[in-house]
Amino acid sequence: MRDLGAGFGYLMKGQRWVAQHGKQYGWSLLPGLITLVLYVAALVCLAVWGDDFISWATPFADDWTSPWQGLFRGFLTVVLFALGLLLAVLTFTAVTLLIGQPFYESLSEEVDRTEGDGDVPESGLPLWRELWISARDSLRILLRAGLWGVLLFALGFIPFVGQTVIPVLGFFVTGFFLTEELTAVALQRREVELRDRLALLRSRKGLAWGFGAPLAVAFLVPFVAVFLMPGAVAGATLMVRDLEETPGTRATARPATDDQHPASDDDGAAAPPHGATW
Repeated sequence: MRDLGAGFGYLMKGQRWVAQHGKQYGWSLLPGLITLVLYVAALVCLAVWGDDFISWATPFADDWTSPWQGLFRGFLTVVLFALGLLLAVLTFTAVTLLIGQPFYESLSEEVDRTEGDGDVPESGLPLWRELWISARDSLRILLRAGLWGVLLFALGFIPFVGQTVIPVLGFFVTGFFLTEELTAVALQRREVELRDRLALLRSRKGLAWGFGAPLAVAFLVPFVAVFLMPGAVAGATLMVRDLEETPGTRATARPATDDQHPASDDDGAAAPPHGATW
């Protein structure tokens, strides 16, 4: 319970931080607005043409008599839209972070700069390589989140449990993945890979749930998600900073690979090994 409260506290601290730094907050709203427009357009298309898609996908029902054909295809149309809405909630953060990588990197660096002694951890990678690593890791998280989403959606048809326990479980699962995506902005600059980030959050599930589950609930309202994203990134960075200083909490930066660092510096000298731990 203490970790749950601490996680929610970081979320609030992040919102307060952006409220006190209006310039960073304003610029950081743009990625969320762009993602929101794209998702709304996709959901509108799904609502308008979803029944046509279901009719095309179920030719075996063409000869069914009324009202069974309409009921069957209507049910599948609702299921399709609900699944699309669930995936939109699960993937909104990942897509927004990918679109807004430069914006959120700048915001996270500013949090590190203002909350510390001015020393900002840097990966030393060019922007294009950071974008590639971010996209690759986001895809891995999206696959995991998608599998959980499909499983929870299927379990939702279980009488009573599907209408009570499963929705609550869904918010906690979504919250965990939201926390991973948001802390990744700061942890990638500290050269902590996806496997180690997941291990770190699994060791502090209460912290991840306390931070991410309220966001999962809030993100059900699209406009709220847009305005909370900058503060969520700031709060996740504050969380990472404190985890660095927590005794017994440890994440290891793996040795450099071709996906992370060039094999040599510009002058041809071998690059130094990376094996820092925190």
